[in-house]
Amino acid sequence: MMSVLDCADRRARRARSKPRSGRFLSLVGLALVWQCVVAEEPMPAEQRIGEDAQRGLSLTIYQDDLALVRDRRQVELDQGENRIAWRSVSVGIRPETALLSRSDGQLAVRLLEQNFDFDLLTADSLLRKYVGRTVQVIRTNDAGERIVEEASVLAANDGVVLRYADRIETQVIGHLAFPDVPPDLRDQPTLVLHLEAAAGGAGELELTYLTGGLEWQADYVADLTLDASMMDLAGWVTLTNRSGIAYRQAEVQLVAGEVHQVTAPARLAPLASLALRAEPMALPEQEALFEYHLYQLPRRTDILDQQTKQVALLAAPGVPVMQELVLEGAAFAYRTQVGTGWTRQPVEARLVFDNRDGPLGIPLPKGVVRVYGRDRSGRPQFLGEDRIDHTPKNETVTLKLGESFDVTAQRKQTAFRKLGGTGPYDYLFEAAFALELKNAKTEPVTVKVYESLPGDWRMLDESERHTKEAANRLSWVVEVPGEGSTTLTWRAEVRQ
Repeated sequence: MMSVLDCADRRARRARSKPRSGRFLSLVGLALVWQCVVAEEPMPAEQRIGEDAQRGLSLTIYQDDLALVRDRRQVELDQGENRIAWRSVSVGIRPETALLSRSDGQLAVRLLEQNFDFDLLTADSLLRKYVGRTVQVIRTNDAGERIVEEASVLAANDGVVLRYADRIETQVIGHLAFPDVPPDLRDQPTLVLHLEAAAGGAGELELTYLTGGLEWQADYVADLTLDASMMDLAGWVTLTNRSGIAYRQAEVQLVAGEVHQVTAPARLAPLASLALRAEPMALPEQEALFEYHLYQLPRRTDILDQQTKQVALLAAPGVPVMQELVLEGAAFAYRTQVGTGWTRQPVEARLVFDNRDGPLGIPLPKGVVRVYGRDRSGRPQFLGEDRIDHTPKNETVTLKLGESFDVTAQRKQTAFRKLGGTGPYDYLFEAAFALELKNAKTEPVTVKVYESLPGDWRMLDESERHTKEAANRLSWVVEVPGEGSTTLTWRAEVRQ
């Protein structure tokens, strides 16, 4: 190996080949000696820290393709500079969020530099790294003899271009042999940490970082009784891992709530969930965290890459429920004349329950509720599903399950006239309507009719007395006899 003085002497001879002043040459000589000293300093050998060195792993998973990973591993450091290849980090890591800390207080380290190597070793990536370098092309001729030729890789974009000693070819007949794997190609996503240790020794370091590719959602299954007056509600946490690595024996916490991020991540495609009934088991512990809610899974679990896992969230038997039939109106018909005939309107079938003490009374994370009912033979049948938002304790939950088959509605505008106005904000209209509700069931039903009226309005006439729900919203409760019909009529004046 060339010594520092030999290196400096060779560089000095090259520098003297050009005329310079003596003082300048002295300065150049000193600079060249310093360059050689620096060049002679060996880079610290890279220490690979894999999953076998893991001493603890915990995940906090949010509902918007975001997770916080806390990965604790055993390391052995030399005094001075160290290079650690922290293997098996998430492909979706946000490197700018990485935080390295001492977990046992035994190591005093300072982070100098970190690099996230996500260019993984594949046949294509290896070939691209060898552009401009020499590889071996190995063939077998018709006689079965093995022929080896050397060729340089000219390009590896759309196919490969090879230069042999006497020709250029664009196809590989046989296979390629590479002398080694470039150091910047990794078989796993790796975070390379350049550390400075005050003293050598063994200890534990914890790497904390945010990543995408991990997400959870709540899925609920409601099992109605035959008379639909009560239900057994089971809740499941559906975990999805597309982060590129597996998390084994991880302590998992889940955060329910909307956490603000400067850049909204791309959402994972929704996955179909399993409809399972919860039985009594260890359920997650729940606590308040800032303005969110945190759920701690009762035991460590494995979350493999490209896996969907379900864990029980709650089991609430005997929750009282109410059925509702609801019809929603529209505001546009008060400003213009619409049609002359009847228009069919859907009557929604809804299920309502209170999240109160007793069977429930806990914060419900947002998710999908799937409702099953029993037929006369006791077999479960799917009745519908709806998505709920984050629901605190003591709130009411309303599920839209579908449209009623036996209860139907049709509506028409029976009168319309413009009473006055010359500008867009002082028009005065009068409109009248009829709503016919029919019930094919043998028992009577109650339908709640909601109507939205624009601008300033007053009711001139109505066949049933309304309830004012809000400034521009009112409702009627209409009784419809079994195998009969009821017609609701009203006339309103609207000023805009």
